[in-house]
Amino acid sequence: MTLIRRFFAAAIAVSLITISSAQEGKLKIATVDMQELFKQYYRTNEAQKQINVERARIQKENNERLTRIRDLEETLGKLRKQLEDPAINDSKKQGLYKDWQTQQQEGIALDRERREFLQRRNQALNEKMVQRMKGILEEIRKLVEEQAKTDNFDYVFDKSGLSTSQVPFLLYTKDATDITASLLKTLNKDAPADSLPGAGDPAPEIPQPAPATPDVK
Repeated sequence: MTLIRRFFAAAIAVSLITISSAQEGKLKIATVDMQELFKQYYRTNEAQKQINVERARIQKENNERLTRIRDLEETLGKLRKQLEDPAINDSKKQGLYKDWQTQQQEGIALDRERREFLQRRNQALNEKMVQRMKGILEEIRKLVEEQAKTDNFDYVFDKSGLSTSQVPFLLYTKDATDITASLLKTLNKDAPADSLPGAGDPAPEIPQPAPATPDVK
C-alpha cells in the first residue's frame, strides 16, 4: 500500500483549503479516511475486477505455452532414453541426437518467448492499472476539496496517512469533523448493486510496476 499512502498524503496536501476563518481565531477542521474511501468506492472495485479478469487471461495463455513446453520436454525424455539404449546402432543414434538437439533448441526458444510475453503483458497491465487507480484517487481528492469548500472547512486531514516510519501523520485533533461517511455515500450514490465491494473481497491496491529484469516463472 506504499504508493497509495504516498498519493493520499500528496492529495490531501494539495487539497488543504485556504484558511478563511483564521482571522477570527478559530479554525474549522475535518478528517477523512482516504484509504477507506478508495477501498469502498464502487469504481475501485470495478477496476479491481477488470484487472483480475485480465490477469486470468494472461495466466491462461501462459499455461497454454507451458503445456507446449512440457510436451516437448516429454519428447526429449523419450529421445534421451533411446540414445542411451545400447541396442540402437550408431547411425540411428546420430539421427536421434540431431532430432534431440533441434527439439531442445525449440524448447529453449519457446520458454524464452513465454517469459518475455509474461513480463511484457504484466508490465503493460500494471502500468494501465496504476494510471486508472490514480485517476480514481484524483476523483476522490476533488470530491474532498469540493466538500471542504461547501462546508467551509479550513483544513482537511487524511487520518489514514502514514509517515515513512509508519507512524500516522495525524495523531490528535480537537473538535474535528469526520466526513468519511458522507463522502462515501456521495461516491456510491449511483453504484450498481453488483459493483459494491463485498465483505470478503481483498482490499484493492495500486499494482507495483514490474522490475526491469524480473524473475518470471
